[in-house]
Amino acid sequence: MKGVSSAPGDYIHFKSQVPLHKIPIGTKQWRYYDFGPKVVPSLICLPGTAGTADVYYKQIMSLSMKVGYRVISVDIPCVWNHQEWIQSFEKFLDAIDVHHIHLYGTSLGGFLAQLFAQHRPRRVKSLILSNTFLETSSFSAAMRWAPIVGWAPSFLLKRYILTGIHDGPQEPFIADSVDFVVSQVETLSRDDLASRLAFTVDNASVGPLLLSDSFITIMDTNDYSSIPQELKDQLGERYPAARRAYLKTGGDFPFLSRPDEVILHLQLHLRRVGVEAKPDLVRTIPKDGSGGSPGKENDEKKDHDDQPNGNGGNPESTSKESQSPPAPESPEYHGLYDQLLSSAKVISIGREDSTLMKNQHILATGVLLESSFS
Repeated sequence: MKGVSSAPGDYIHFKSQVPLHKIPIGTKQWRYYDFGPKVVPSLICLPGTAGTADVYYKQIMSLSMKVGYRVISVDIPCVWNHQEWIQSFEKFLDAIDVHHIHLYGTSLGGFLAQLFAQHRPRRVKSLILSNTFLETSSFSAAMRWAPIVGWAPSFLLKRYILTGIHDGPQEPFIADSVDFVVSQVETLSRDDLASRLAFTVDNASVGPLLLSDSFITIMDTNDYSSIPQELKDQLGERYPAARRAYLKTGGDFPFLSRPDEVILHLQLHLRRVGVEAKPDLVRTIPKDGSGGSPGKENDEKKDHDDQPNGNGGNPESTSKESQSPPAPESPEYHGLYDQLLSSAKVISIGREDSTLMKNQHILATGVLLESSFS
């Protein structure tokens, strides 16, 4: 697969460098990758119905190993309703000693990210939403056998998920991204598939968020997506002042087919909301498989209470999420600035935050990146 195996973010190299963690929390098994300095506030990636923690390997390799952000990519565990998801995800965060988070969710993952932000507003500091939606009623109406999804055989569940992915002639990198995701679907159990589809047919909707629109970025592809355009339009109407990032092409899985553009948008978002990378703390992979993150391994941690822990023992307590973006005169800033100018056209959008505008030349001030105009 040309688009998936090309250096420097090839999957084989990723698997040899970044350990997969597995921890039981109650009756749930959580699979996740955690890489980058633990003093940096975490960016947590939530995949869609067909995705696993592996689909964000390019973002982990670039943002964590090169730039110095902490990126955690998780599998959605086998939970059967939205309230169970919220409680289970909170327990997972407590178990790995992460309190304040920034969520990047695609498709179903974006919907679940919004639900968690709605019900646990103190924990979610910002959102990046890609090809996602606000409510599930249209999906349940379209699936005639929704009431029996929990008992459907594996082959039927896989066929339903895969038929939702765009088929037909595609450019090589998009075709390779589809091939990679299809290979990940094959690794999912029947219960995994059924529980994820149960999310999409369980009538639910995202209520108002306490999070300001200025801390939300909406990143969509303009060619095609399995998410109907009207649902993506509803999302934009809900968050009118959110920053917009449009990718001219990329299909359903731009994090695989257009990784460089997605990484730039993620980096811009994190800078804008005050998350500072720590490239000086990036470490090579130690032999004990601690993922290059300073601190103790979390695989053997016990289940915690639903309530988050205090500052004691929390590695994130040393890094506040309100810290300012890097100064415009810094070499790190100019490096990103030049890269952005060479690959994207910057246009302004919506209401500008007057405080951020005082920092001239900072790209995080209410800008919208467009890879190109059609």
